[in-house]
Amino acid sequence: MSDKIRAPIATPLCATLCVTFLLGCLLAGVPEIAAEEAATLEEIIVTAQRREENLQEVPISVTSLSGDRLDALFEGGEDIRALATRVPSLYAESSNGRLAPRFYIRGLGNTDFDLAASQSVSVIVDEVVQENVVLKSFPLFDVERVEVLRGPQGTLFGRNTPAGIVKFDTRKPSQEFDADVSATLGSLGTKIVEGAVGGGMTDTLSGRLSILYQDVDDWISNDFTGESDAMGGFSEFAWRAQGLWEPTEDFSALLNLHGRHMYDGTASIFRANIIGPGDNDLNANFDRDTVYFDEGDNNPQSADGFGTSLKIEYDFGDEMTLTSITAYEGTENSSLGDIDGGFGASFLPIMGPGFIPFPSNPGRDR
Repeated sequence: MSDKIRAPIATPLCATLCVTFLLGCLLAGVPEIAAEEAATLEEIIVTAQRREENLQEVPISVTSLSGDRLDALFEGGEDIRALATRVPSLYAESSNGRLAPRFYIRGLGNTDFDLAASQSVSVIVDEVVQENVVLKSFPLFDVERVEVLRGPQGTLFGRNTPAGIVKFDTRKPSQEFDADVSATLGSLGTKIVEGAVGGGMTDTLSGRLSILYQDVDDWISNDFTGESDAMGGFSEFAWRAQGLWEPTEDFSALLNLHGRHMYDGTASIFRANIIGPGDNDLNANFDRDTVYFDEGDNNPQSADGFGTSLKIEYDFGDEMTLTSITAYEGTENSSLGDIDGGFGASFLPIMGPGFIPFPSNPGRDR
């Protein structure tokens, strides 16, 4: 009788013990799993306050993008304005093609298209301010990270920063050998080659050389002159050479030389009367592959630039470092365009497409 009573009780008791044991094992493993996941969280280091810090400890609104993400963003030949598609509250546009980007942060910026106009958003490359808008268009390659700082930054970065800054840090030389090359082929005859090589040359001297070549075929025809594939493309070659001297643990000197040569470029393409009154849609005057320019010589654009900087650092210890940065930037550019976006005028025998009140054809050389 007692055996019959114990048998049915023993079975659920055994099952209960097994379930309890399994639950205990699972719960015991949760902290370990959570610890492993926490250990994989990436620490984001930024230099928003002119020193390397964890992003979580910086009391500034900062967005940081790594060099790998930038490589994917610009591998199709995009210029610096493409950043606006990846960073919240950042907008970039231009009235002069690739050469004159204007930046806005949280809606604050300067719409003045004069090349000498000061902007509310400053662009800083390797801790050197790029004040002129043409300098801000230097092609991006071999970049370690970009940081977008929102809000006034005049305390640490000087004038013309009431809206914020866009800060680029290129990859620096090191004693470790590093080399990479990439090539891209795309539509419209797009050809892009980017490469870099660096490493130690002596125990105290290291260097890095980076290059970028981009070429896109013309693809916009000018039906007024009857020229096919007359504009829209560009060719550009840019380079950067860096040397880092570290004779002691406390002293370092970084020399940076860089330049660009843009040729066969195209200024902004203006199109007349492609949006009708009270309508947000493009009308029949718009043809992506065709314009009707009677001036502007098919909107040519070119630029040549050279710059250099020397950064010297000495570490006194006790978290005290003396930094000296000396830099020079120079650029020459030429741009011409049919600003009215059409042909003829209201006081001439012909005009189009649509109504052209007067012709406009400014050219700039700086």
